[in-house]
Amino acid sequence: MAAPVNGPGTDPRAAIAPGTAIPTRRGTELLLLGFAVLITMAAHLIIDITVTGSPGTELATFGLWFSALWVVAHVVVRRFAPYADPLLLPCVAVLSGLGLSMIHRLDIAGTQLGGSSSASVDAPVQLVWATVGLVLFVAVLVIVRDHRALARFAYTLALIGLVLLALPAVLPNSEINGAKLWIRFGGFSIQPGEFAKICLIVFFAAYLVDKRDVLALASRRVLRLELPRGRDLGPVLLAWVASILVLVFERDLGSSLLLFGIFVVMLYVATERASWLVIGLLLFAGGAFVAYQLFSHVRVRVDTWLDPFAYADTGGYQVVQSLFSLGTGGLFGAGLGGGRPDQVPVAKSDFIAAAIGEELGLFGLVAMIVIYLVLVERGLRTSLVVRDGFGKLLAAGLAFSLAWQVFVVLGGVTGLLPLTGLTTPFLAYGGSSLVANFGLVALLVRISDAARRPAATAATTPPRLTDAPTEVVQP
Repeated sequence: MAAPVNGPGTDPRAAIAPGTAIPTRRGTELLLLGFAVLITMAAHLIIDITVTGSPGTELATFGLWFSALWVVAHVVVRRFAPYADPLLLPCVAVLSGLGLSMIHRLDIAGTQLGGSSSASVDAPVQLVWATVGLVLFVAVLVIVRDHRALARFAYTLALIGLVLLALPAVLPNSEINGAKLWIRFGGFSIQPGEFAKICLIVFFAAYLVDKRDVLALASRRVLRLELPRGRDLGPVLLAWVASILVLVFERDLGSSLLLFGIFVVMLYVATERASWLVIGLLLFAGGAFVAYQLFSHVRVRVDTWLDPFAYADTGGYQVVQSLFSLGTGGLFGAGLGGGRPDQVPVAKSDFIAAAIGEELGLFGLVAMIVIYLVLVERGLRTSLVVRDGFGKLLAAGLAFSLAWQVFVVLGGVTGLLPLTGLTTPFLAYGGSSLVANFGLVALLVRISDAARRPAATAATTPPRLTDAPTEVVQP
């Protein structure tokens, strides 16, 4: 198979003459971060004035804390990844800021409805989790100076990922809302699957770089698809079995769909064989059909998805309320603080997109999706520009995981897909998801730094055998 080549205009170093300094664009990043903080503070202020009639007493503290997070992140990137893509951090900043503002909005609604003694205030907790995520972000950039070093620990990370994925299924008190996703200890709870996702993506990238030539071999051609050899179906079957086990023992359709989808797409990127996508789709459809026939919780969720109004008083209540919320928002929304997003159950986490759609309308929801698209596009662009095969697959897998998760979550909120229990990255309330996604973005920042860094100053790690080109020498 021919080695992947960069398309025209994808490499930011291409148009710069040799010996000319490549701009780091850190000033652009700082300016955009300031704009993201300004948007967040404006949203916070509008919510306070609309709902309570005056700015909240915690507004100044929140503004200083939130601003300090991104100042620290910017300084660390400037010091340890100076050539990183300047749009990654601002996209994360505006998404997390919008999520904090909407959680604050729901906190106020809960306080007014249930009284200060019975309502939970989660925005400060989410801000603390964002700080923990920043610590992980800094740690990844400081410790991982070259993303290629992660390939040496691929199988160790795979073992860690599988253990994290399996723990909730075997530990007691791990079930919430019918899914076994959590580990609880000392009043805290953590969702290990969020961190398992990153570990497994690193393993997938390293494994596929080593095996891509074998996996790209075709044995026969059927309906214009070049099917792989039967002996090479093993990795896909193992990933399929793992996803089905997650679906069965943890009752978690979201993680099952997410992990299997990531692996199949990374396999397609590595081999450029569309047949892998078809095989993966057929395998998952078959597994889902069998699970629907054998397991009642899967059957209930699918039936509720097909006709949520028939189950409006039971399992379909969330989806029905979400659809009413989006319909109330219309094109332009009720305005921040002007709707009733608290009428949607679990609006702070699973259904925060419905709350945003009600108060910001279709245009606001589409603007949020565009920010995600920019974040994913920069990740995919990094995968095109970076020089090594492992970095290409790792960046593509990380970027696709964000896109796939957003698609699955929004599909559940709008009734396009069954509810999965996944959370909207950076927006939704939840410490595990927020911290893990900060680590994911840190890896993208590290890879983009290697991709944009001038070749003469790039990190000099001894090349691996799989990165070396293959030449045929005629006798």
